Amino acid sequence: MSFQHIRTEMAGGVGSIILNRPPVNILNIEMMEEINQALQGFKGEEGLKILVLRAEGKAFSAGVDVEEHLGDTMKKMIETFHGMFRLMDELQAPSVAVVNGSALGGGCELALYCDMVLATERSTFGQPEVMVGVFPPIAALVFPRIIGRKKAMELILSGKTVGARDALEMGLINRIVSEDSMEEEVKQFVGDIARHSAVVLRLTKKATIEGLCDDAEGGLRRIERIYLDELMRTEDATEGLKSFLEKRKPVWRNK
Repeated sequence: MSFQHIRTEMAGGVGSIILNRPPVNILNIEMMEEINQALQGFKGEEGLKILVLRAEGKAFSAGVDVEEHLGDTMKKMIETFHGMFRLMDELQAPSVAVVNGSALGGGCELALYCDMVLATERSTFGQPEVMVGVFPPIAALVFPRIIGRKKAMELILSGKTVGARDALEMGLINRIVSEDSMEEEVKQFVGDIARHSAVVLRLTKKATIEGLCDDAEGGLRRIERIYLDELMRTEDATEGLKSFLEKRKPVWRNK
């Protein structure tokens, strides 16, 4: 299948989705729909052992298109965005994100939702949504599960960006790889997993998640209701998004 904003590969049980929307892989609805189509396609691959998400260009992804947070596209944007994570869960195969550069906002959520993350030294991670009057639903769902409530609160409420070293220390990523030898290191890391049985890997991932007693889907539905029915009806959410697009500081009314 041919796509405009992504590329896909399938070889040796490794399915890859490569973000390719220059310059910084902003995730618009069209691009996310392509990712969802690719994920749907991988669902039919019985031999899929591991999913790899990576990107072309100077950033993994600078996030979701802010313009699509407003007006009639807002609900479709959320549905399409969250569709990626639901499909990743349905796929069941273990997943690895390879980050070389910035992963911000929705791009950070896409990378860190993966079961494992490899990142180069120059990579950065952050959820700046609070600065434009919204919050990151997927980060709200998974960050407390990855790094604990207190660090999750700090990152989400401050909107600050952290480097690869801090991300490694917090447990957001698995390993820092050298940019010069990234391809070889990623190949070895993925190969150590892909040499095992596809069905065993899927069931092992399923058992690990069940061991957490983790109702991710129920949590995501509750977060969606807060986002769509409460947050997006506030004046400050609209003000924050508009101020970003108008390149000015927001004027919060606290309502």
